[in-house]
Amino acid sequence: MKSIILASTSEFRQTLLKKLGLPFLAVPPNIDELPILHESAQELVMRLAHAKAAALANQYPQHLIIGSDQVCVIDGKIVGKPHSFDNAFKQLQAASGNKITFYTGLCLLDTEIGKFDVQCELFDVYFRQLTDDEITHYLHKEEPFQCAGSFKSEGLGIALFERLEGRDPNTLIGLPIILLLEMLRKCGVNPLSD
Repeated sequence: MKSIILASTSEFRQTLLKKLGLPFLAVPPNIDELPILHESAQELVMRLAHAKAAALANQYPQHLIIGSDQVCVIDGKIVGKPHSFDNAFKQLQAASGNKITFYTGLCLLDTEIGKFDVQCELFDVYFRQLTDDEITHYLHKEEPFQCAGSFKSEGLGIALFERLEGRDPNTLIGLPIILLLEMLRKCGVNPLSD
């Protein structure tokens, strides 16, 4: 079996990938993640997922490299990581009472043969009406400033929601595991077989 590289330093993505019981190495891809003018959310995350995987191809020439990227869209606007309390507060205010859609790009690159598969998985989050006090308390408790959408659904962030819609709840955390398993099986990797 080819060795697996996760082109990410995200502890959340690493935790998700560990669930599969497959050995892997997490390596930072060090790419420019700025969006291109007029690029859609889907185009952005697919481009960046591929770029992250491709950035490590020369370093790992006989590996399967996983690249992933995520943004959310609120009121038609692409929203990334807030990086600060004030930005996170504004993001959650905008999400309050609304549906936001997460776009997660996933790429699996087989560097030995130069073949890659890149896809986008969507996941919808319906927020309940939030008070400013609830937003403030939540942000102080979880400090989700490195998370697209300003929440951690695997933690207290679940208290912000009315409902969730999507194929795979792992997508919301940043790595669509069901889709990844489909890609891995095409490359001959199945955690349920020897």
